[in-house]
Amino acid sequence: MTTTIETVQASIDNLSRYSEVPISFLVESVFRVEPIEKGLGGIELREEKVAHPYVKDYDASRGEGPTRWLKRFDMSGWGIFMVLIEERHVGGAIAIPGGYVGDLDRRFAQLFDIRIHPDMRRRGIGTGLLRHVADWVRQHECQQLKIETQNTNVPACKFYARQGCKLGHIEQYAYMGYPEIEHETRLVWYLEL
Repeated sequence: MTTTIETVQASIDNLSRYSEVPISFLVESVFRVEPIEKGLGGIELREEKVAHPYVKDYDASRGEGPTRWLKRFDMSGWGIFMVLIEERHVGGAIAIPGGYVGDLDRRFAQLFDIRIHPDMRRRGIGTGLLRHVADWVRQHECQQLKIETQNTNVPACKFYARQGCKLGHIEQYAYMGYPEIEHETRLVWYLEL
C-alpha cells in the first residue's frame, strides 16, 4: 500500500489548523560560538552537550505562534503550506517572497516558519517541504531563501546544511534585551535558488 504525501497551499484562514503541528524540540546540545583571535581569525562552532536537556517551543515563547502573527504582520502575500499524509496534517511551512519586515530586498525570500510533527521527523518530509517552498519562491523570481535559526537548534542547523544551505551570519548578540533567549546566538542560513 502506498502512502500519499501531499503538500498543499493554504490560506490565512488555515492558521489555526497549521498551528496544531508542534514546533517544539528537545535541546540536547548547542553550537558554542568560539571567536578565533576575537573574531579576526574566524569563528568556530563547536557542538557540545547541555548538562540538562530541555524542551524549546517557539510558539510558547513570548506568546508567539501562527494564530497571533496576523496581529503583527500583513500576511496577504505569504505562502502558507501544509503537508498532509492520508489527510493527516503532519507539517507545514510559511515563506515570504521578496522581502519581509527586515533587511531583505525583492531578490530574497524568507522561510518564516517550518514545522514537522515530532512523530514524523527524520522521514524526508522536511526535505520535500523545503524543496516545495524553494520552488514556490523561485516562481516569485527570488534568488535566495533566507532561514533563521539558533545555536540551540542543532538538528535544524544540520538539516539546513544537508539541504545545501550555507551559513551566512552568526549573530551572538541578536537577542539582547530578551532575557529568556539572550544566551542564544542567531544563525542565518541561505539557500541559493
